[in-house]
Amino acid sequence: MQFYKVGGAVRDRLLGKPVADVDWVVVGATTDEMLIKGYRPVGTDFPVFLHPMTGEEYALARTERKSGHGYNGFVFHAAPDVTLEEDLIRRDLTINAIAEDKDGKLTDPYHGQQDLEARILRHVSPAFAEDPLRVLRVARFAARYAPDGFTIAPDTLDLMRELSESGELQALTPERSWKEISRALMESQPQVFIRVLRDCGALKVLIPEVDALFGVPQPEAHHPEIDTGLHVLSVLEQSAIHRQPLSVRWACLLHDLGKGVTPEADWPRHIAHEYTGLKLIKSVNARFKVPRDCQELALLVGQYHTHGHRALELKPSTLLDLLQTFDVYRRPQRFEEFVVACEMDARGRRGLEDRSYPQAEYLRGAAATAREVQVQPLLEKGFKGQELGEALKLERLNALKVYKATYSN
Repeated sequence: MQFYKVGGAVRDRLLGKPVADVDWVVVGATTDEMLIKGYRPVGTDFPVFLHPMTGEEYALARTERKSGHGYNGFVFHAAPDVTLEEDLIRRDLTINAIAEDKDGKLTDPYHGQQDLEARILRHVSPAFAEDPLRVLRVARFAARYAPDGFTIAPDTLDLMRELSESGELQALTPERSWKEISRALMESQPQVFIRVLRDCGALKVLIPEVDALFGVPQPEAHHPEIDTGLHVLSVLEQSAIHRQPLSVRWACLLHDLGKGVTPEADWPRHIAHEYTGLKLIKSVNARFKVPRDCQELALLVGQYHTHGHRALELKPSTLLDLLQTFDVYRRPQRFEEFVVACEMDARGRRGLEDRSYPQAEYLRGAAATAREVQVQPLLEKGFKGQELGEALKLERLNALKVYKATYSN
């Protein structure tokens, strides 16, 4: 029985990066032998165990054979006679197919160290094209390691295109797709993830609503980059630079979907794109079973981001309606995420990345002003029920009128 560190733990150590999770492969062992040593079984499709002390994952060396469609369309074989090299060849990229024994000796049959030095993401074998999830994984790795100069090998990109055209991507479950998408959006350069998906034809299969934005012009006076798709990539890039949470990054990706269905005759204007985009945002959210917080923020940012940009011009009544819609009294964090999403949108324009965005301060101040209105004095005046609600709304409106007049001066 032999134990080897594999995958990301070896790769990142060789790159001089922090190692988060450690995975192991076990050669020459049976399930019964692992159980006798106290390892806890967790795998359903193939034998995976948790170390009784560290909780790290240990998988028996295995081979796999394509037997159907999608990520789960494989038959696995785990046995003591499966070699380390046979286990490593089924992995996605050469840089993930390096093993390290307890003495630090590396086993690298597919030249992963060479590709690490050359900064290349390259598939291990032609079997790469059997697993559609690898399209998303490689795009995610491209986003993660773009700052280090990594690029995708041309022949690997060809296989990704082959997978995108095969219909296999449609076999991915919403849960698996979202897991990769959400992880990729949280990488240091998430815009690279979207760009790679588009380069290999996967974006038009997975999120055609985003793919449709490329080539759609916007008014140059407001968007020097002109192309809506390029704008969305820049907005996503800004969200990463400013370390925004997943909900904000997801909203940034989807906020302009309405522009993708604007009739060409109306270009470069996109009248009411905030509303035409809502149906598309709902569709994308449903397709990947997106978590509720991300769904809600994407819809709200899609509908109201132009309100954010025009915040200083809004009438107090419109501003109050906006605050009420976001329920800033009970859910202040959601409004804060809306404000920063609007700011990322404003910064995601070529040459305007560092321009100030006073709307953010104004909106935060308006929310604070509305929240400061107390209900107790109204109760003491005898208001209750619907009358209390109307009186409270009027008080908040008056407070916002004062706030706007004071802010303007």
